[in-house]
Amino acid sequence: MAFVNEYKNRGGRVTAGADSGYMYNLYGFGYIQELELLREAGFHPMEVIQSATLNAAEAIGMDEQIGTIEVGKLADMILMDQNPLKNLKYLYGTGDIKLNETNEVVRVGGVNYTIKDGIIYDARQLLEDVKKIVDEEKEATPDWESLLIQSIDR
Repeated sequence: MAFVNEYKNRGGRVTAGADSGYMYNLYGFGYIQELELLREAGFHPMEVIQSATLNAAEAIGMDEQIGTIEVGKLADMILMDQNPLKNLKYLYGTGDIKLNETNEVVRVGGVNYTIKDGIIYDARQLLEDVKKIVDEEKEATPDWESLLIQSIDR
C-alpha cells in the first residue's frame, strides 16, 4: 500500500479495478473494496474517485469521451443521498450501517438511482427485483437435505 501511494505521489497514474467474481467475492463488489484499499493506502477521497474515473479513462485512451462529466462526453452516473467521500461503503447498493443518535443501528447511504445511457433506474427497486428472483429460485429448488433424503429413499 505504501508503494502504491508513493507511486501516486511521484506522479504515477493509479487506476481502480476489480477481479471477476470468484467463490468468496461476487463480481462487481470487489471494485468498491479496491477503492477502500486505495483510501487505506493514504489516498485522499477525491484521489480515490479520480482513480476510478479520469485516471481509468486516460489509461485506456478514452479520456476525450469518458472519465469526467462534461458537455459532449458520455457519462453514466449514480445518485445518492450520502457523500461517498466520507465513507466509500455508501457506494454499496445497500449502503452501510451506523449508530444513530439514540444508539440504534441504522442503514445509511446506498445508491438511489443509476443513470445508464440516459435511462434512469431506481436502484432500490432493482435490489427488490433481484431479491424476488432469488427468493423464487430458492423456493423452486429443493434444499440439500431434501435431495439427500430423496436419494436415500430410492
